[in-house]
Amino acid sequence: MLLEQTHLIDTKDLSQTEIEEILERAAFWEQNRAKNLVPFAGRFVANLFFEPSTRTKFSFEVAEKRLGLEVLNFSTAHSSVAKGESLYDTVKTLVSLGVEAAVIRHQEPEVISELLERDTGCVIVNAGTGKTAHPTQALLDLYTMKKHFGHVSGLKVAIVGDIAHSRVARSNLWCLGKMGAQVMLSGPPEMRDPDLEKFAPYVPFDEGLQVADVVMMLRIQLERHQDPIFHAQDQYHQMFGLTKERLNRMKPGAVIMHPGPFNRGVEIADELVEHPRSKIFEQKANGVFVRMAVLEKVLQGGQEL
Repeated sequence: MLLEQTHLIDTKDLSQTEIEEILERAAFWEQNRAKNLVPFAGRFVANLFFEPSTRTKFSFEVAEKRLGLEVLNFSTAHSSVAKGESLYDTVKTLVSLGVEAAVIRHQEPEVISELLERDTGCVIVNAGTGKTAHPTQALLDLYTMKKHFGHVSGLKVAIVGDIAHSRVARSNLWCLGKMGAQVMLSGPPEMRDPDLEKFAPYVPFDEGLQVADVVMMLRIQLERHQDPIFHAQDQYHQMFGLTKERLNRMKPGAVIMHPGPFNRGVEIADELVEHPRSKIFEQKANGVFVRMAVLEKVLQGGQEL
């Protein structure tokens, strides 16, 4: 398959054809997961996570090991970054040791941009930057929708919660739009983002629930707020949480999604996390196959086995 780029920085940079090809390869890896195919045996990848992560970090590591890659997990506290070394010099050092790909999560989006402006000698995969981009999360969300509905075009997707601080909302917005889905944004007025509303309408939460095929709840990112907006978790849950009563008002056949980490009893009721209409843990499982497809893409330009 022909692809236009080597790195994966955001879904904004991907064409519809590239997105479709990644989803096809993810399906290939899911269907062939028991065959022990290891196309990258003996090759090295480094995971550099400067922010806390459970799902993304371990999902990438599982994907890397299933592809046969040798995995180096970077620790900020035990690296020369703690002594003042730049990320560029750290990546260049890893490349000199044989690393071919760097999977990076960082709180500052500019860091990856700066790496791309200089030749590090390896391919870069964005595993989440600040509030701007989380491309593999958006791709696995897309894959989950396509598996369930058989298509993405024409779906109505309501993304609900802390829109202003959500990299997931941004990458999903670009991705879903290119695939023909209709995106709606909702959540507390204080968490709206006027720039994103140029591309997707803001709708009242209860209104969006009634028409959406997919209701994607987002975590309140309290660590990115300077001042508290809600003084109690149950206050947010009552006003903007997905409750059992709100579930009953969703369209028949509509599904629940959440990128995680989720807070039971805040943005989603405890009993709905593992409800039959919830795709939350399926999203996590699908993340491995999507990340296998992404790593394959960047390491060999998408050339199929």
